[in-house]
Amino acid sequence: MSNKAKKFIFITGGVASSLGKGLAAASIACLLERRGINVRLLKMDPYINVDPGTMSPTQHGEVFVTDDGAETDLDLGHYERFTSLTLLKKHNFTTGQVYLRVIENEREGKYLGKTVQVVPHITDEIKRRIHIAAEDADLLIGEIGGTVGDIESLPFLEAIRQLSSEVGKGNVLFIHLVLVPYLQAAGELKSKPAQHSVKELRSIGLFPDLFICRCERTLDDHLIDKISLFGNVPKEHVFQSVDLNSIYKLPLEFHRQKLDAKIISLLGIWAREPWISDLEKMVYNIEHPLCRVKIGIVGKYTELTESYKSLEEALHHGGIFNQVQAKLEYIDAEELEGTATAADEKFINERLSSFDALLVPGGFGARGTEGKIAAIKWARTHRIPFFGICLGLQLAVIEYARNVAKLAEATSAEFSAYGDLVINYLEGQDQHGPKGGSMRLGAYRCSIKENTLAHTLYQCKQISERHRHRLEVNNHYLDDLTKAGLLISGINEDKNLVELIEISRKEHPYFIACQFHPEFKSKPFKPHPLFEGLVLAGLAHKRFKDPSSAQLSLDNSVPTEEEEDRNAISKIAPWKNSDFFNFERFEGNYLA
Repeated sequence: MSNKAKKFIFITGGVASSLGKGLAAASIACLLERRGINVRLLKMDPYINVDPGTMSPTQHGEVFVTDDGAETDLDLGHYERFTSLTLLKKHNFTTGQVYLRVIENEREGKYLGKTVQVVPHITDEIKRRIHIAAEDADLLIGEIGGTVGDIESLPFLEAIRQLSSEVGKGNVLFIHLVLVPYLQAAGELKSKPAQHSVKELRSIGLFPDLFICRCERTLDDHLIDKISLFGNVPKEHVFQSVDLNSIYKLPLEFHRQKLDAKIISLLGIWAREPWISDLEKMVYNIEHPLCRVKIGIVGKYTELTESYKSLEEALHHGGIFNQVQAKLEYIDAEELEGTATAADEKFINERLSSFDALLVPGGFGARGTEGKIAAIKWARTHRIPFFGICLGLQLAVIEYARNVAKLAEATSAEFSAYGDLVINYLEGQDQHGPKGGSMRLGAYRCSIKENTLAHTLYQCKQISERHRHRLEVNNHYLDDLTKAGLLISGINEDKNLVELIEISRKEHPYFIACQFHPEFKSKPFKPHPLFEGLVLAGLAHKRFKDPSSAQLSLDNSVPTEEEEDRNAISKIAPWKNSDFFNFERFEGNYLA
């Protein structure tokens, strides 16, 4: 297809935000890529922030970091997980970036004294960025954030209207995703909001070619006919996105409705049938788990779990790949703070003892850190599988320094200017500088030491991982920490920075933490080894907690969920490598 005109698909949303435009775009890209089409994806965000890097995770969700160091929208995570792509800074831009570039051009005199306006200058800059994102691709799928009718979206909608005329209508496809709500009181689905949404879209010169109806229940023919009539499209151009229990079922659902076939037909693309057998296998594993593992996530942004979207998905990947259901539960770190007394120790034991593994993710600020440190200490001393990410590594170092290396005043420069600053700011970083785009961002290399847990998991000595941080382990304290038993299993040799730490498996079965964010590189067909390792270590711990976990039930009673787990754990393939997670080798507690 490379000798033909470039094709574009633009996805807009109506009625409400957070309908799943990003998942729809990712699912369509998944199917088209599997048909042999060279596809790229683009997210256009209408907010005025330059990027989401300074936005609260509880408002916007996680910040997804690309290899080239861009802080982007979380939808880019969906794009990468559903495809083989590695996206870059050019695949996400905001109103803030567009206006900043136009104002800079005006200051430099590039508009030759003209009055700078939304049309043509802002819309031209949007189109320029769309074409840049489409480089090296035969087809670009562009998602416009927000909802039709938002003031912020108007320049983007005008830009894609102009682009459609410039490249030819046969090379552009408009897909409108609308909410068709179910009214409990009336007992029926309502299409009126969708009708008003398409009316709004058509009033600004955009005429959808396809509709995707977001709904709780399947639409009947009457509703499809009505949406077809008011949308001015054939009935077979109306598709459905009904609630599913896993996002990874969506590509197969779209394929079942022949959405991918309709798209290539309308764009005049020849493409082979998609290869979907691995998608079907993945869905089978999701629907038929052999057993479950319960993982506790000790965080501070627990009121909006999209703050940890990539992390959640990476844990699920580790489970899906091994036909295990990873059951995730968030623990507000502030619940665990002040656990110094015997009564508090009893509380933390009761709160955490039901988990098969614990994870402390990244974050910023002092709030909740003592609760996270208490959870880390509990995991270390009770030999519970533990994984720390970014701030999770820093707090693991602080906990180890305080309770094992006997540096009682150990802390981070982020929280205090006094004490043993075992965590310090990177060179050129401090709390007084600019916040936006100023951290250590993007992919950096890490050298892994042999004969470590990290090397066993990665099966290589050199890796590249994505980073987002401004503090690091203070090298002045490395002698104290390593003499006390902490293993530095990975470093960045260019800057001599600690990237991976762990506790010897002679003393703890699975305790590892990393300064980078491995969740950004995990995919369902290629789970990240650090997350897969945590899931399997959690299974091993579950087996160790209950010696009957490998014994089959002999009576005819209906097994409980826990009994099913005990019956199934021994069937998981990794048990063939029994030495790797043999908890019975660790006799006695590893205490401070």
